[in-house]
Amino acid sequence: MPVPPAPVDPALDVPCCPPLTSAELTAEEAVQAASMFRALGDPVRLRLMSKVAAAEGGEACVCDLLDVGVSQPTVSHHLKKLREAGLLTSRKQGTWVYYSIAPAALTSMAAILEIPR
Repeated sequence: MPVPPAPVDPALDVPCCPPLTSAELTAEEAVQAASMFRALGDPVRLRLMSKVAAAEGGEACVCDLLDVGVSQPTVSHHLKKLREAGLLTSRKQGTWVYYSIAPAALTSMAAILEIPR
């Protein structure tokens, strides 16, 4: 039986920051952007993000994310850091937790780095 997608919070569907080339970031925007990029600065976290993004239906059970070369507690730690940075959302179903990419997270990060042509 397919797992229903995680609900989308419209408040999360807003980019965090303007492109670097359009205006100077405020201190708050810089802190938020740095948090997202810092979270992806770890190879395990980057792999976890990739696995979640590539998962069928855009959502992955934690049970499918354990094969990244570290222990289960370490996977949980990294997933928590990705959630805290606003890059992943999660929902619990029974004993399992399902993760999905936060709405607009990757778009927001790409927008920050957008270079006008």
